[in-house]
Amino acid sequence: MGSVVHLATRFFGSLSDRPPSSLDTEFALGALRPGERLLWQRLRVEDRRHSIGVARAVQAELGRQAPRPVLAAALLHDCGKLVCGYGTFRRTGTTIVAAVAGRRRVAGWSGKMGQYLRHPELGAELLADGDSDALTIAWTAEHLLPPEAWTVPRDLGEVLKRADDD
Repeated sequence: MGSVVHLATRFFGSLSDRPPSSLDTEFALGALRPGERLLWQRLRVEDRRHSIGVARAVQAELGRQAPRPVLAAALLHDCGKLVCGYGTFRRTGTTIVAAVAGRRRVAGWSGKMGQYLRHPELGAELLADGDSDALTIAWTAEHLLPPEAWTVPRDLGEVLKRADDD
């Protein structure tokens, strides 16, 4: 049930075109390397707001000394969504179709739907082409996987997952 509430909250929040505050934008840009900043600035406004919320939650849990690569992972974990170019309604439709069809059956999908569903690996590729840390790249690739499949330290992965699924 928590997943449904989380998804509904994300959906309704994504309908707003309100940009992040200048304070939040400064926070995000301050945690990112130049190549990462360019990616973050290309994100849809609702994705930037969401990523700031995730990064702020991570910082609240880890303290002000949260490692930069962990904050970057929080801010960029969904950057692969840039590849498909989908807006809110197509994302929602794709998520519903994938849930009904089952992840294994959609794994080989191509086109924009396939790109959206593969956003973790596509995001990791975008970050690998830039100047991102290994941890940031790994979390972006793994953020939808079960904990036993993570290569990031389990304690950091759990903090990032809790923040993303708030």
